[in-house]
Amino acid sequence: NSTTICSGNSATLTASGANTYSWNTGATSSSISVSPGSITIYTVTGTNTVGCTNVKTATVTVNATPTVSVNSAAICSGNPTTLNASGATTYSWSPGTGLSATTGSTVTANPPGTTVYTITGTAGSCTSTSTSTVTVVANLTVTVNSPTICIGSSAVLSAGGASTYTWNTGPTTSTISVSPGSTTVYTVNGSSGSCNASNTATVTVVNLPSVTANTSAGTICSGQNATL
Repeated sequence: NSTTICSGNSATLTASGANTYSWNTGATSSSISVSPGSITIYTVTGTNTVGCTNVKTATVTVNATPTVSVNSAAICSGNPTTLNASGATTYSWSPGTGLSATTGSTVTANPPGTTVYTITGTAGSCTSTSTSTVTVVANLTVTVNSPTICIGSSAVLSAGGASTYTWNTGPTTSTISVSPGSTTVYTVNGSSGSCNASNTATVTVVNLPSVTANTSAGTICSGQNATL
C-alpha cells in the first residue's frame, strides 16, 4: 500500500501475496512502520514457496505539519484583548469562554478569569495545536484623601492603590502639595501594568475668621478691671 502522512508521523506499509518478504530497509516482515521526513519510495520483494519473486513499490507522501503560533496577553478585568494565530490555514479555538468566535485566525478574548485556550491549526490533512494564556488582573482601585484647609495654607494629597500616578496638575508622584485659593477638585490617574483607574480629591478651602476687638478700653488704675 501507498499512503500519505503528516511530517513527524509514521505509516504502516503492508505487503501481501507472497510467503516471504524483503524490504529495501532490511525488514523481512510483511508489515513495516516507517517515518520518512519527505516523500519516499519503498521496495518490497516477495517470494513464494517455489522460489518465484516479484517486486512492488510503496510511496509514502509526506505533507508538512503546520506550526501554530499564537500570542498570550494580560488584561484588566472587563477589558478585551486580541489573539492572533498563524502558521496554518484554518483554526479552531477551545474553550469558547469569553471568545468572540471559535474559528478564524483572529479572535477577541474577554474571559471572566485567567483562561488557557487551545488552538488547533489545520493545513490540508495535517493539524497541530498551540496554547494561549489570557491572564486577567483585577481592576485597580485608586485611593486619595480630601482634606480641608484654611485659605492661604497648603494641603498634601496622597494617592494609593497603583504603581504609577499622574495628576491633572502635572506631577507624576503619589504625593503632591497644593495651595488652592478656593475649594478645588484634583484628579489622579493610577496605572499598574495595563490597568488604569482614576479618582478625585476635593480640597475644601475655608476662609479665615474675621476677628474684631476694641482698640481702646480706656485707662484703669491698678487693681481695676477693663473689658476687652
